[in-house]
Amino acid sequence: MNRLPLSFALAAAGALLAACASNAPPDRFYTLGGGDAAAPAATTAAPLYIEVLPVTVPAQVRRSQLVVTEGPGRVDLLEHHRWAGPLPDEIGRALSLDLSAALGALDVYRTPHPSGSTPYRIGTTVQRFESAPGAYALLDATWSVRKAGGDAVLACRSVFREPVGEGYEALVAGHRAALAKMAAAIGAAVRRQEAGTGGC
Repeated sequence: MNRLPLSFALAAAGALLAACASNAPPDRFYTLGGGDAAAPAATTAAPLYIEVLPVTVPAQVRRSQLVVTEGPGRVDLLEHHRWAGPLPDEIGRALSLDLSAALGALDVYRTPHPSGSTPYRIGTTVQRFESAPGAYALLDATWSVRKAGGDAVLACRSVFREPVGEGYEALVAGHRAALAKMAAAIGAAVRRQEAGTGGC
């Protein structure tokens, strides 16, 4: 019986693996913050300080892969479409950038800030973060604003459902739009607290 030399068999296996690898789709990475963030608002007043606290998201979407809704009670994990960083960090960074721009503020979370300054602490808990390709991007979150050292806490809820076109870029853009709207709502609440009027 003729047997293939071991070196030939190994070479054939390597060629087969290389062919499979070349046919694999490339990995795509997406981010929710940066790129199209607005420039900070111009102001001559003393800077406003905020602390955007770590964001909490549901366990089922706390993954590196995009989790998409494919029908009632069914989701798919997209192995080759991933977030550039952990989803809670992506959401928190987007909120920080949008709020800093809208308020002309400095996010000093875990950063030293001037003595006597009183940052507004902003907490966010995402209840739903749904991604339906070609249909919608949904953000449902509760958020709170509290001035450091104070007892009064403003707690509110925002729900945004953005229609999206085909493609995962459009889906991510829908989530960015929803986050920008939520940041605008939070920023308005901070301004009202500054003015002493309060309310969501």
